Amino acid sequence: MAASMLSAPWSALRLGGTGLCRPRPPRGPWVHARLLPRPVENGRSVAAASGAGGPGTAEYCLELLRKRDYESYLCSLLLPAESRSSAFALRAFNVELAQVKDLVSEKTIGLMRMQFWRKTVEDIYCDNPPHQPVAIELWKAVRRHNLTKRWLMKIIDERENNLDDKAYHNIQELENYAENTQSSLLYLTLEILGIKDLHADHAASHIGKAQGIVTCLRATPYHGGRRKVFLPMDICMLHGVSQEDFLRRNQNKNVRDVIYDIASQAHLHLKHARSFHKSVPVKAFPAFLQTVSLEDYLKKIQRVDFDIFHPSLQEKNTLLPLSLYIQSWRKRY
Repeated sequence: MAASMLSAPWSALRLGGTGLCRPRPPRGPWVHARLLPRPVENGRSVAAASGAGGPGTAEYCLELLRKRDYESYLCSLLLPAESRSSAFALRAFNVELAQVKDLVSEKTIGLMRMQFWRKTVEDIYCDNPPHQPVAIELWKAVRRHNLTKRWLMKIIDERENNLDDKAYHNIQELENYAENTQSSLLYLTLEILGIKDLHADHAASHIGKAQGIVTCLRATPYHGGRRKVFLPMDICMLHGVSQEDFLRRNQNKNVRDVIYDIASQAHLHLKHARSFHKSVPVKAFPAFLQTVSLEDYLKKIQRVDFDIFHPSLQEKNTLLPLSLYIQSWRKRY
């Protein structure tokens, strides 16, 4: 089986160190996370953005993130207080783009939504954001931190290109997608934290690629249920595995070897990111807390011998908030 192939990098798979085996369930502030106070308005009003009597734009972004991207929501809560609302806005923007593919029935509609966000970003940098909660909050973040427009546009462009339901031809295509989406989000998060450092950028690039690869693996059962497979074709062909094998939830050795190879690439990117640990400013570490959930998934998939369809991989990690807090307290990533 693929597990027998584990040698150097996977033999221990201690990506985040010891001490996180079975901590007690989270208590305290994690049980009832407080809503963040709204920043002072200096542009379009909250009432205009969300409608009379509706929630404020900051709370809208927070709730959108909590419901649609819980892991990013938790990571954002551990950022410095002055950076949280901007991080929520950035991640809410990503959620808006990411869910277009699942919510539209026709590519043309998806392209229209992407064009809306492309124009929205243009308008934001002209100080004329549309009356949309996420756009309002993103505008505030751009003004507050002078965020680089190029990274926002890269995310939109890559999400738009990904509207086609096609598998990645090779692992490099998947990594490029991850670089232009996940890594771009991390570059922007570093800007929110006021970090301008080459080593931090290198770490962000590798962590973003690891995030993209792990996200692709985690979504495989979901996509399979919709008769779609996006795993890199070159690795599947290398092991003689077809898309039909994944649609039928085949669990033979060759299928597991495909998953092993892809997961190993994510592990390698995490290892490279952590090789910059001593050179990266400590202030940048909160931007990289998502490595905790990446590590957790890689450990779990190893324990089930790279069976991508194992039920345990779809279970929510109830200890993640505590693990994130411990990692933040230790000032590690």
